[in-house]
Amino acid sequence: MMSRLNMRNTTLCYLERDGRYLMLHRTMKENDLNKDKWIGIGGKFEEGESPEDCLRREVFKETGLTLDSWRYCGIVTFVSDGWGTEYMHLYHTGAFHGTLRDCDEGELEWLDKKALLSMPDLWEGDRIFLRLMDDRVPFFSLKLRYEGDRLTEAVLNGKQISTGNMQ
Repeated sequence: MMSRLNMRNTTLCYLERDGRYLMLHRTMKENDLNKDKWIGIGGKFEEGESPEDCLRREVFKETGLTLDSWRYCGIVTFVSDGWGTEYMHLYHTGAFHGTLRDCDEGELEWLDKKALLSMPDLWEGDRIFLRLMDDRVPFFSLKLRYEGDRLTEAVLNGKQISTGNMQ
């Protein structure tokens, strides 16, 4: 029987304001899969949570902001030789309120959406789904396979896409 211990569900949300995304530079956690990377806001499901429950809880926990509404963009399946399989529920919002606070997982910063795509400390596969999200592609399923930190396969809605020249 296959073990499900390495399969996990997470959420990731891109909060947008004035052409910028609120990004988290993951610098503070030990043994962090995203160590020194820039990522959106999110985290792992807790027992009994729906994707939206996890989304709201993680955004508030990491930023102090409360979401008013959001768009469920798609599901991203990460497959890795080093850290198992992750099903990431991807969201976007421009509707939130509250006061931004420090995060104990790294530094929060509003980064220009276009400049973000060329940053070296961004996962290669993130460039793919950021473009899909920005182009408002209808709900999508994206599978990203990694060997170490290198993206080796990308499959969008069941069809292989190029992983080269994603910058």
